[in-house]
Amino acid sequence: MPHVLVLNASYEPLGVVPLRRALVLVLENKALCLEESGAFMHSATRAVPAPSVVRLKRFVRVPYRGPVPLTRRALFARDGGRCMYCGGVATSVDHVVPRSRGGQHAWENVVAACRRCNHVKADRHLMELGWRLRHQPAPPSGLAWRIIGTGHRDPRWLPYLQPFGADDALARIDGISA
Repeated sequence: MPHVLVLNASYEPLGVVPLRRALVLVLENKALCLEESGAFMHSATRAVPAPSVVRLKRFVRVPYRGPVPLTRRALFARDGGRCMYCGGVATSVDHVVPRSRGGQHAWENVVAACRRCNHVKADRHLMELGWRLRHQPAPPSGLAWRIIGTGHRDPRWLPYLQPFGADDALARIDGISA
């Protein structure tokens, strides 16, 4: 099922919701449809254009947002779905400094890796193998990463995410995956 970008009344990105939830917000007059996906949702009596971006009518106060959560999906988005060792298609998560040797499960120590590199590296340090990382891992920042990290992306969302660091985030993803 397609997903929809939800913006606060101030146009700040809040999150991504399923199309069905966004449609309910629009039909209950709690949100305005800013961008349409081009598809239509049909009921017995009418057809409603499916939204791609909605903006809430009332401002929602968001409590303090900490750092971007470290999830598998967000990690693969940060690394562009590529192995940080060889550049192949990433299928697994690897700790640069193995957890068995005191490495933490944190953005600075976790990278996407292909199955082969992850298996060869096992629980060894990069220096032992003579390997180097393609890019130094770092935590993503900015509100746009909360959206991009979900793994759901739509080109129609870009104008609404650009003021919140989407260009930097997508350039980083595209630069790594190229």
